[in-house]
Amino acid sequence: MKLAVIIPTLGRSEQVARLLRYLGGQTRLPDEVILSAPDATHVELPEGCPFPVSLVFGPKGLAAQRNTALIPSLGRFEIITFFDDDFVPAAEYLKQVEEAFIANGGWAVVMGRVVRDGATNAGLTWEDAEAALREAEGKRSDVPSVVDHVGAYGCNMSLRSSLVGDLRFDERLVLYGWQEDIDFTSQMRSKGRVVSVTSITGVHLGIKTGRVSGERFGYSQVANAIYLIRKGSVPASFALPLMLRNIAANLAKSLWPEPYVDRRGRLRGNLRAILHVAMGRIEPEYILKI
Repeated sequence: MKLAVIIPTLGRSEQVARLLRYLGGQTRLPDEVILSAPDATHVELPEGCPFPVSLVFGPKGLAAQRNTALIPSLGRFEIITFFDDDFVPAAEYLKQVEEAFIANGGWAVVMGRVVRDGATNAGLTWEDAEAALREAEGKRSDVPSVVDHVGAYGCNMSLRSSLVGDLRFDERLVLYGWQEDIDFTSQMRSKGRVVSVTSITGVHLGIKTGRVSGERFGYSQVANAIYLIRKGSVPASFALPLMLRNIAANLAKSLWPEPYVDRRGRLRGNLRAILHVAMGRIEPEYILKI
């Protein structure tokens, strides 16, 4: 099966270059890596990549950048894998993804298990990631465990391209695109199973540069959840508990916030979005005005 890796990126050119060099160590090389960025200033290409690398440029924002690369790829590749530019896959990641799709014709989306996630803390280094992957490899079972999910975590998700059809990432979820991954892959469940295979592993570094402001993000934590429930693409049983947990965390930690999280900004964004929802105003793109 022909497999492409798409990497949306913004303001992390050195990180992208390191990731491209790292992907050269995959036991199954990608047939092509496609970098999606607003312009060439966001991209740095290392010399000697053992696979083709192409660049696509378009509007800024995670959903838009995913679409910019996805649309021309659908007819060219059977598997499309999305990596965040700060995701570090295990060496057999792409090989295992290809094997999973070949062996399971009813699978629409496959994601790996994130053995450590820097998005939940101050962030991880490459050395942290490599140590975590070595530890996970030592514990790996020969029998993969498969878990069905409402949707996939966008830092690492692979699609069977023949099932995508006219589905696109929702560009109303602007900038960081909070929950655009769940929105898209939840809709893929009508075409086939959306699964996590726990033997496919990687580490999300959770680099803090290139992200939106705390207030914008806090607004998205509420507005995007309500928008997707009303859209019908994400069940309320998933979106509402996630939204409430985020509000509770921002409220509880706003007095003594972590140095790497703008809890007070997020809480202000939460409250503004709650007010807008109460007024019947559900507008994810409002964050462009903040």
